[in-house]
Amino acid sequence: MRMKPADRKNLPEDLSSIMEGAEAMMGFTANDGLLMARKPAMMKALSALTVSIYGDTSLDQGLIRLIAYVASTAAGCRYCKGHTAFGAMNHGVSREKLEDAWAYETSSHYTDAERAALRLAHHSAVAPHEVSDDVFDALRPHWNEEQIIDIVAVISLFGFLNRWNSVLGTDLEELVADAVSG
Repeated sequence: MRMKPADRKNLPEDLSSIMEGAEAMMGFTANDGLLMARKPAMMKALSALTVSIYGDTSLDQGLIRLIAYVASTAAGCRYCKGHTAFGAMNHGVSREKLEDAWAYETSSHYTDAERAALRLAHHSAVAPHEVSDDVFDALRPHWNEEQIIDIVAVISLFGFLNRWNSVLGTDLEELVADAVSG
């Protein structure tokens, strides 16, 4: 890591409770959370945003993580790619489906609805200004407007997280690295 993370044991109560919630959701202490704890207001705001995106949706939790995985892969963020792969597998996505994520357009593991969502994630992460109306038109037969907003929210959240973790060189936690490597 390029910066020293906060000490988990010395966090104030409000940040400690945010970390506990994240640990309960993910199953480990996230290094990026400890880095973000150095900026308490941002950590609180990002926590609220994350909870709203993951918690207030009709999207499948495995799909949410696949969307984030494709966006993170396209953005080149190793840390978020590891986290989202770990999360996808913990939410019912098979390793085979995950390993085929970059071939979403042709893989038999993916439905047309999933392809449309992953196409948006891919294109958004590479060049958001170039997302075409055709990409959105492909979403509409499968997803209602609220679900499309939810898909864009996941992609947008990871736009921030991909940059945060790539720029800071956040170390991937051992548990996540072990799970996604084999």
